Amino acid sequence: MRLGKSVAVATALCLTAASLATPAAAQSSVRRKTEEKKAEIPTCSHRIGSIAIREPDNKWWEGLGLESPEALLKIFVQRSGCFTLVDRGKGFELAQQERALAAGGALQGGSNIGGGQVRAADYILVPDIVSKNANAGGTNVGGLIGGFMGGFAGALVSGISINSRTADVILSVTNVRTSEQQAMAEGHGSKTDVGFSLGGGGFGGGVFGGAGVSNYQNTAIGQVVVLAYIDAYTKLVGEMGGLSDAPAQTAPSQTVTLSRPGVLRASPNERGAVVRTLDPGMILYPTGQEDGVWREVSDEVGNKGWVSNASLSLAR
Repeated sequence: MRLGKSVAVATALCLTAASLATPAAAQSSVRRKTEEKKAEIPTCSHRIGSIAIREPDNKWWEGLGLESPEALLKIFVQRSGCFTLVDRGKGFELAQQERALAAGGALQGGSNIGGGQVRAADYILVPDIVSKNANAGGTNVGGLIGGFMGGFAGALVSGISINSRTADVILSVTNVRTSEQQAMAEGHGSKTDVGFSLGGGGFGGGVFGGAGVSNYQNTAIGQVVVLAYIDAYTKLVGEMGGLSDAPAQTAPSQTVTLSRPGVLRASPNERGAVVRTLDPGMILYPTGQEDGVWREVSDEVGNKGWVSNASLSLAR
């Protein structure tokens, strides 16, 4: 029994010695891997369009003790240069307050705040998580033998554990104009390391500092989620890279309504044959063809012809 205890104490001492050297090496390794992943965030030579980030309703991050991933994704979008980021969160709420002040006449003259200035989002980006394992196969090695040692060394050894943490996330992009799910990408992150209850690696070092994502920097599962989202975002940009950089122009035209009684003509002039009469309020679908003040449209039953722009207004 005494021999068994001696072996355990010797083992504990070895682990303690290793633990004193390992945290710095572990942190260095994490920093290196983080910088490598950071470098993998894709960059684009032109912007694909404008994008807003929308939190999913399930708020999965709260169960992991993390902040909303919105700030994290904003960093990726800004650094990649692949999209123009439009705010639909807290910043937008404050902007709307300023607009309300302008509308009420409270702002100084020349403030130049008014209607028609807010940029439209072409796409909505939603970050979600499909599975997470905060501590799969965790084994508290130190806890098995830490009881043989007292004081600081015993506490340190008891804090050693081997953990495998994984996260699988998903990024989906919806086209605002068509409601099509334009793209979807899955990302995987994993990290097998030796963790210490008194410290450990972290993203730190200012990589994501000051961006409202401190829990992603300072927790193992947070770091893994970051790696998973970098993986997903990289795939997402690759999937959307072939899209037009002018989504507003390539989207189907807005429907129009007839503002007064009129007729649908076979050719773009007043002498064109009448295809049918049109009633006020009728919804028409532009084909994209125009000729002077005339626009080609079709009705709900497939009749096609030309109508004067003076008789049309955009449907809302």
